[in-house]
Amino acid sequence: MAEGTGATAASGSAAGKMTMVVGVDESEHSYYALQWTLLHFFSPGQQQQYRLVVVTAKPTAASAVGLAGPGAADVLPFVEADLKRSSLRVIDKAKELCAHVSDAVFEVVEGDARNVLCEAVERHHAEMLVVGNHGYGAIKRAVLGSVSDYCTHHAHCTVMIVKKPKHKH
Repeated sequence: MAEGTGATAASGSAAGKMTMVVGVDESEHSYYALQWTLLHFFSPGQQQQYRLVVVTAKPTAASAVGLAGPGAADVLPFVEADLKRSSLRVIDKAKELCAHVSDAVFEVVEGDARNVLCEAVERHHAEMLVVGNHGYGAIKRAVLGSVSDYCTHHAHCTVMIVKKPKHKH
């Protein structure tokens, strides 16, 4: 279920504007990707050719806890509240970073980030999806599953993976 807020309704954008979806979470890599996108596509004073849709995925409480049995039902409401607070913090920070963007929408969508981002691309008819890269090695990426790898293969649009440089000179 999407909880959207922003300058425009989810389906309405200025005529002729393309849509860019940016996936964010609590990682510095995703905020770097958002900041990079803002610098290169949404600089103040620059004509904005894209409508910006910032999406964060909120895991379900059951998937975050990953347990079943006695007492699990007692824990889930607390986990759910914490996950909601966390996702709202992510969106609040994104809104601060995007304050100068005239056509932006912010969404919290429950589910796995891989599916949430690909579904957002479809729902908003996006031309581009931007995601950050944690820089995991091949083994860790294979074990944990890479959101960027999944989106590269399943999103029906151009996917831009923004990798934070290790050393800035």
